[in-house]
Amino acid sequence: MTDLKLFLINGGRASELTSRSFALERNLQTLIEENMDVTFGVRYLASEYTTGKVHRGRIDSLGLDENGSPVIFEYKRTSNENVINQGLFYLDWLMDHKAEFQILVASRLGAATAENIDWSAPRLICVANDFTRYDEYAVRQIDRNVELVRYRDFGSDLLAIELVTSVSTETTATTRKASSIPAPLAEAAPGKKSSRAKTVTELLALADFELASLYEKFETFALSLGDDVVKNERSLYFAFRRLKNFACVEVHPTSKNLLVYLKLPPASVELVEGFSRDVSKIGHFGTGDLELRISSTANWPLVEELTRRAYAAN
Repeated sequence: MTDLKLFLINGGRASELTSRSFALERNLQTLIEENMDVTFGVRYLASEYTTGKVHRGRIDSLGLDENGSPVIFEYKRTSNENVINQGLFYLDWLMDHKAEFQILVASRLGAATAENIDWSAPRLICVANDFTRYDEYAVRQIDRNVELVRYRDFGSDLLAIELVTSVSTETTATTRKASSIPAPLAEAAPGKKSSRAKTVTELLALADFELASLYEKFETFALSLGDDVVKNERSLYFAFRRLKNFACVEVHPTSKNLLVYLKLPPASVELVEGFSRDVSKIGHFGTGDLELRISSTANWPLVEELTRRAYAAN
C-alpha cells in the first residue's frame, strides 16, 4: 500500500513527520465522533449502538450524512482486523431496522429530519490505519456503498485522513462510461395530473437535448476529477462527493438551465450577475452556498475552475 508522507518545512529545509496508529481504537473513535461533521459531512447520532440480544453487536458510530443517508462507521487500529465484514453485517441489520433508526434520528435531529431519511444509499465507512490490496478488491466486488478511509496520526495535533476506495451502488465504473441522457419520460394520460413532485431523473428525462447534454458534460467533468468521486442520485438533485459533497445539481427543463451548488465560500468568488450568486441565506436543495446558473457553455471554463476548487476543498 502507498504511504502518506507529511513534511515540515522550516527555513527551506524539509523534515519528515513520522506517522503512527492510535494507541487505542477508542481514541480514534472519539476524535471522529466529535468532529464527524467537519471531517465527513455527517451528523453524529450515536456511539456504541447496540443491535440487540439477537444480533449481539455494537455499531461503533451512527450518523446521517448531508444528503439524508444513514452512515455506519467502523474503526480498526490494525489492518488485519475484519472491519469490512463486520460493517456489512451492521449495514444489513440497519436495513432491517429502519423504524428503530428513524426513532433515533427523530430524538437527536427532529421529526422532520427523520421523515426525510434517504434509504436508497446507506453508507458504510471503514476507518483504519491501513488496508490491504485484498480489502480494496473485496470492496469492489460488493454491491454496497462502502468507503475505506485510511488515517495517519502525525502527533502535534496533526491528523490526516485519506479516501482509499469508494464504491457506490449508484455509480460504478460501468455507469460512469455510459451516457447520462435517459430515454424520454412517458407523459401522463390526458386529464390526469401527477400527485407528486418529479424526481431529478424524471426532470432530466424531460429536458431538451441541449440541456441534457449540458448536464452530461458537467457529470463527465465532475467524475473525471478523481477516482474518489462518487455520484449519488437524490430525489431532487444529483450529489457529487468525495468524503463530503462538493457539488449538487438540480435540473430545470422549463427554464432550461442547471442549478449547480458548490461547497465554496461565496466571499472567495467574484460573483457574476445572472451566473453566480451567494445562496447561504436562501433555501435550496442539496448542499453548497455558491449557486451557478448554467444554460449554455458560455461560462464553461469558469464552471470547471470553480468545481475543481470545490473538489479540492472537500
